[in-house]
Amino acid sequence: MNILVINAGSSSLKYQIINILSQQVLAKGLAERIGIEGGRIKHQYATNEGFGEYILEENLPEHATAFEAITGLLTHPDFGVIDNPESIKAIGHRVVHGGEKFTKTQIITPEVKEAIKTLIPLAPLHNPANLIGIEASEKFFPNAVQVAVFDTAFFATLPEHAYRYAIPKKFYTDNSIRVYGFHGTSHKFVYNEAKKILKNDHLKAITIHLGNGASMAAVNENGESIDTTLGFGPLCGLAMGTRSGDIDPSVIFYMVEELGFSLQEVKNILNKESGMLGLGGSSDARDINEKCEQGDADAKLTLELYTHRIKKYIGSYFASLNGIDTIIFTAGLGENDAVVRSWSCKNLEALGIKLDEEANVKFNHTKVPVEIQAPESKVKILIIPTNEELEIAQQTYELIQ
Repeated sequence: MNILVINAGSSSLKYQIINILSQQVLAKGLAERIGIEGGRIKHQYATNEGFGEYILEENLPEHATAFEAITGLLTHPDFGVIDNPESIKAIGHRVVHGGEKFTKTQIITPEVKEAIKTLIPLAPLHNPANLIGIEASEKFFPNAVQVAVFDTAFFATLPEHAYRYAIPKKFYTDNSIRVYGFHGTSHKFVYNEAKKILKNDHLKAITIHLGNGASMAAVNENGESIDTTLGFGPLCGLAMGTRSGDIDPSVIFYMVEELGFSLQEVKNILNKESGMLGLGGSSDARDINEKCEQGDADAKLTLELYTHRIKKYIGSYFASLNGIDTIIFTAGLGENDAVVRSWSCKNLEALGIKLDEEANVKFNHTKVPVEIQAPESKVKILIIPTNEELEIAQQTYELIQ
C-alpha cells in the first residue's frame, strides 16, 4: 500500500509517498513560498539509480494550488510514481497540537477537523496550516482515508506531576495550561528503532532531538514518555537555534517593567533572537563550531551552555527513570554534530555513560543507526536518524487496517 504523508506549514508543504510494506520512498518533495511570489516545488522521484529530480517554478497562491501542482507531478508520465490520485488509499497528516482531546492517531472526520480548529490558540502558527493541508488533500484525493498524527500524542502518558504547572488550578481546568510536549513523532520513532537495535522491548531511554528546535524525553520500560523538556509551547527547556529555552520568568518582568520592552517585543526576542543566535551570532551550529575552532569566546560559551543544558536534563531524567539503558541522539545536530554529542556526554562516567570519541567522529553524518559508546560504558549511546514521515505512514497504516 502506498501512503502519502503531508506536513503542511504556513507557506510550505512537504510530502512523501511511501510503500509501507517495503518502507521504500517512491517520491518526496517540498513546495515553498506558498502565498508568496516565487513559488517553487522540488520534486524527487525514485529511479533504478536512486532519485531523479524535477524543479517546478511557478507562483503558488494557496495550498490548494500547491496540492494541484503536486498531484500533477506525482502522476506525470515522466517523473510521476502513481497512475492516478485514486491509487493513494490513505494520507497521513502531521498535526502539531492535539491538546488533551487527541492522545492517539485519528481518522479525520468533520468533528476531528472542528476540534483541531478549537486548538488553534495553543498552536497558532501550526494548526491552521495543518488544517489547510487536510482540506486541500481532501479535494485532490477524495477517495483516500485522511488520518491525523499528532505531535503531542506521544506525551499523553506524562504523569500529572510532570504535566502540571505550580500555578492556580483554575488555569489548568479552565484554560488547559499544562505541559503538552512536541517532536513526539520523532521521539517515538527513534525509541522504537532503539528497541529493535538493542533487542530489548523494555528499554529505559533518554531521547534527544536536536534540530533548530530541540527537545528531550524520558521514556520508561513500557515505552511511555514520563517527562519532556518542551511544555505549553516550544520555548522552554534546551537552548535552541533562536529560542532561549529555560529562563527565569523574573527576567521577562524586568525586561517589561524596567527596560521598557513590550510583551510582543520580549516574545520576539526569546523566540527569534536568542539561543545560539543571541549567544554566538548564528543560529547554525556549523557556524558556531567554526567560530569556536578559531578561538571565538562567544561561540565557545554557546556550545558550553547548549551542552550544559542537555547534561542537566540527562541527569534529571536518569533520576526520574531510576537508571537508563540508552541515550539516543537524533535530528540535525543530534545526527551530524560530533562536538555537541561529545560535550553533552563529558564527565558522566558516574552515571555509567562514556562516549567512544573515535566512533563519535567516525559515524558523524551517519545515515543508519549506530552505537558510539565506549566498551566500558554501562549505557548504550546511539545515533539514530529520525524519520518522522515513516512514523506517520506506519501509524496511518496501523490505524486503517
